[in-house]
Amino acid sequence: MAAKKVGKKGQLSFAFDKKAAGRGSRAKKKVKKKAKKKSGTRKPATGIRKKTTRAKSQPAAKRVSNRPKVREAATAESMAARQRDISVSEFFAKNRHLLGFDNPRKALLTAVKEAVDNSLDACDEAHILPDLTITIKPVAETDNKFTLNVTDNGPGIVKKQVPNIFARLLYGSKFHTLKMSRGQQGIGISAAGMYGLITTGEPVQIITRTRASVPAQHYHVQIDTAKNRPEVVLDEECEFELGTGTSVTIILEGRYQKGRQSVDEYISQTAMANPHATIVYNAPDGKTYEYRRKSKEMPFVPIEIKPHPYGVEVGVLYKMARDSRCKTISEFLRTEFSRVSPRLAAVIAKTARLSSRLRPKKITLKEAERLHTAINSTKIMAPSSDCIGPIGEDKLVEGLKRVVDARFYAGCTRRPSVYRGNPFLIEAALAYGSKAEEADGEPGKEPLMRLTRIANRVPLLYQQSGCAIYRAVLDTNWRNYGLSQSRGALPTGRVLLMVHIASVWVPFTSESKEAIAHYPEIIKEIKLAVQECGRKLGMYVRRQKRIKAEMVKRSYIETYLPYIGEALADILTLKDRQVTTVVKRLKTTLEKSRKM
Repeated sequence: MAAKKVGKKGQLSFAFDKKAAGRGSRAKKKVKKKAKKKSGTRKPATGIRKKTTRAKSQPAAKRVSNRPKVREAATAESMAARQRDISVSEFFAKNRHLLGFDNPRKALLTAVKEAVDNSLDACDEAHILPDLTITIKPVAETDNKFTLNVTDNGPGIVKKQVPNIFARLLYGSKFHTLKMSRGQQGIGISAAGMYGLITTGEPVQIITRTRASVPAQHYHVQIDTAKNRPEVVLDEECEFELGTGTSVTIILEGRYQKGRQSVDEYISQTAMANPHATIVYNAPDGKTYEYRRKSKEMPFVPIEIKPHPYGVEVGVLYKMARDSRCKTISEFLRTEFSRVSPRLAAVIAKTARLSSRLRPKKITLKEAERLHTAINSTKIMAPSSDCIGPIGEDKLVEGLKRVVDARFYAGCTRRPSVYRGNPFLIEAALAYGSKAEEADGEPGKEPLMRLTRIANRVPLLYQQSGCAIYRAVLDTNWRNYGLSQSRGALPTGRVLLMVHIASVWVPFTSESKEAIAHYPEIIKEIKLAVQECGRKLGMYVRRQKRIKAEMVKRSYIETYLPYIGEALADILTLKDRQVTTVVKRLKTTLEKSRKM
């Protein structure tokens, strides 16, 4: 047993008695003997003791760990050091599919479209009848590179603006204006040049002249995607065959293929939507297509208008008021919006419980919310349609005749309407009984209706099923107008239907401008326009069916009348002259009784 002893002050010690100490020593000896037996070496069988040499102890190899190295955790400072601005051109260079450059075939079409749109817009604004020449040539010794050139007789471009227009994204004059135009965002032609630079490394080449008395300017420009700034590679004077105009050349990667959704189809539809333009198209296969203008009358040039109060959100209204230089809220409503008279401005201010002398810069967010509610509860006249330039019913039909040789044409132009405060107008035209399709098509097999979608005079070739125009046409009951239609499909028949939407701001579903958003107001107007054309078509189809049935009945009469004459001759013993007279009288009587 252990006994606790107290030694020096503050120390403890333990003492054991003799028996316990003896037992402890014997146990230790037994453990030592067992250890010796285990560690002892056996004698060899031959009795000869062999010498064994111990290898020198080598240092142990370092163990290699298979564990991955733990990365140091990021800190707020390290994350902040990596953050930087993203250039808009850098973003679209990585996401070029958003702009319509998905694949080489579509990229070639998009580049042509952007260049043609710019040329037509420039000519229309300058009141010049457009003369466009579009040339696409394959680059020598390559299969997938093309040289695209678009030349117009427009007003030309001021020298200092050339680099920014062709080599800077989101730079233009149409984004902040409320009037109809083909371009909207200031992306198109510069994006086409950026695509050419990415795929071939070649800059955009521009020749432009603003007056016949001055030399033309020749530029080579390319975009710096990191800064969204133009870089001028070449700037010189040169000769130009036109007095005024612009020539744009882009070398890009692409693929030329005929058929639907091709460059050829786009140009033919552009000719339909722009009967006042002459377009000469030199295709990559060496063929030349010329579309002469059908009208020498310039289209209506839209006038810029102020935004309509119904189309303004609360945040935008609040910002407009804070940025306004007007002295009173009534003056702000009159000058910043369209269709707001002094009397109506006073009514809106009174409904919002605001003083008509309130300075717009001092308006609070709560007051802006009340003002927004008052605007929407007040009856305001629809926006003016002067900002929209429709093609016109007659010119729509002329445009169809320019491309399609058909048996029947019909057109319709609706009155202007409004969505989200933005005025828009719907036009429709159709051609029935295409003679070319009748000659080339299989006998007894009717094709589906061909639908041509136009937005601000620009054809839309892609994303048809996601477009509001397609949805409205699909939901129309075409059986009422004499055409066969399966459920959930376009009607069958040799029909070409063209639908045009004109607006100050076309609600496209993406930046590539390929489909129109499904606003109920737009779909309703499209249906009404299509139904009006359908009624005209139905009258023609029913009349043709009636004429066809009448001709069949007449053929029966003409077939059996001679036999009737012979029977009468046998019964009444008539002479040949009398039989002929009777047959003629019977034929005349039967024809008079048939109604055409």
